[in-house]
Amino acid sequence: MDNSLTPRQTVEELDKYIIGQHKAKRAVAIALRNRWRRQRLPEDLRDEVLPKNIIMIGPTGVGKTEIARRLAKLVQAPFLKIEASKFTEVGYVGRDVDSIIRDLTEIGINMVKGEMAEQVREKAEAMAEDHLIDVLLPPLRTAPGFEAPSAEQQEQQSTTREKLRQQLREGKLDNRTVELETKEKVMPFGIVSNVGMEEIEMNLKDMLGGLLPEKTKRRKMKVPDALRLLVQEEAAKLIDMEKVTREALKRVEQSGIVFLDEIDKIAGRESHGPDVSREGVQRDLLPIVEGSTITTKYGPVRTDHVLFIAAGAFHVSKPSDLIPELQGRFPIRVELDSLGREEFIRILTEPQNALIKQQIALLATEEIELNFSRDSIEEIAGIAAQVNERTENIGARRLHTVMERLLDEISFDAPEKKGAKVNIDAAYVRERLADVLKSEDLSRYIL
Repeated sequence: MDNSLTPRQTVEELDKYIIGQHKAKRAVAIALRNRWRRQRLPEDLRDEVLPKNIIMIGPTGVGKTEIARRLAKLVQAPFLKIEASKFTEVGYVGRDVDSIIRDLTEIGINMVKGEMAEQVREKAEAMAEDHLIDVLLPPLRTAPGFEAPSAEQQEQQSTTREKLRQQLREGKLDNRTVELETKEKVMPFGIVSNVGMEEIEMNLKDMLGGLLPEKTKRRKMKVPDALRLLVQEEAAKLIDMEKVTREALKRVEQSGIVFLDEIDKIAGRESHGPDVSREGVQRDLLPIVEGSTITTKYGPVRTDHVLFIAAGAFHVSKPSDLIPELQGRFPIRVELDSLGREEFIRILTEPQNALIKQQIALLATEEIELNFSRDSIEEIAGIAAQVNERTENIGARRLHTVMERLLDEISFDAPEKKGAKVNIDAAYVRERLADVLKSEDLSRYIL
């Protein structure tokens, strides 16, 4: 995280995709910058500075999860977004909370492996190229009792190889099919389990490593696919996995971030009968958030300095319904604002991934030019806000349902109307959505 963004830069990056919610953006930006600051402290003090975990509170559809998605792309650190409602307490069938850190470690390993593969990419490409040319033009071999290839034959072979190399780089061999031998580990036995079968099988493959028999498989593929596969294989041989593991574990421990979505679904202490207790999941989460050592297949991982950002709508429950120990571990609370007509207008037009821009681009693939007038955008925003007030408030997600309903006919007829120009104004919006708005019962089901 040497070239970490300043808080202002982080907020500016988030502003490109998320409208409003400045308090949440600022809290997240400061938390990220504090990780960078901590790395620059003397070692004795560094271990004492614990992350200030954040809890984001706000109704659905206001940008909590979107902040997490955008953060994942911004931070140069292992980042995991996961739903708290996925977990069950220890002893029940389902995922236990330790898998959060195991998944985060896996992300860290892939991240470091990707960086190291990039460093050796040039060398791996050269080796893969040589390997592929050997498949296309097998090298001259000398069998015992036979004459060695003459200098002329060797020179001819070398010239042909260089021609092939040139053609390969120019893409002239892209349509040719080659046969490659690939190796894969085979499990000599199956796994019988009611949960996480693939995970158990993968872990066993890793643990048993060299003990498993290798199965050679011949595969036919086009030259570009073969080259891609060979580059991956050669890069894997060049990467030092011990170094990858050391670096990845260090990154996870020192700068890992976990975004716990839907935290409100495990709040509340009412638990009847033999059901999985929500409080049990909270109690299991507590040691990880407080700081403990989790065993992963790559080695032990300490969670003392992993940053946790939790988010929840808290419609039914309140943050105070969480167990006090867990509340204490999330000292920073940020409330996100509900969205209204003005915010909807901005959401439709301002972000880089704005809904209007998406729809225009989608229909442009059918050679249809779609134009939205300013009053049509205001009308769409007004209708979305109105439906949110009258029925369930689902925030900006309402815009998706309104837009789909509005463009339903145009999208359906698009292939037959190539080259058409469609202008959408407020009158068109009212006409398409009038029936739905009139009947509250109907708008409940359609919008």
